[in-house]
Amino acid sequence: MNTDQIIAEIREANLTYLMLAQNLIRQDKAAALFRLGIQEEAADILGSLSAAQILKLASSNMLLCHFRVDDNLVWNLLTNHDVKKVGNEATNKLHANILMAGRLAEVI
Repeated sequence: MNTDQIIAEIREANLTYLMLAQNLIRQDKAAALFRLGIQEEAADILGSLSAAQILKLASSNMLLCHFRVDDNLVWNLLTNHDVKKVGNEATNKLHANILMAGRLAEVI
């Protein structure tokens, strides 16, 4: 994959993310804050952007979204990898969601 292809894919990911984020925010702001892991001020800005502004932002060569999962425990719970068989897959994913929600609350 060459650099131009990578940049094109980053721009496509940006556009998809921004459109999804805006739709979530407009439908249910509280749920969007939780699911996207963003602060209310950022949600207000995203929710008010025009289509032209979304396209302009999406054209950046930097990825605008990021992984919220940044520790081994949560990755293991989400993937059911390297986790002691204490519970089932649904329980592990619920545990991971609780951990991520707690981290969001720390940020807010």
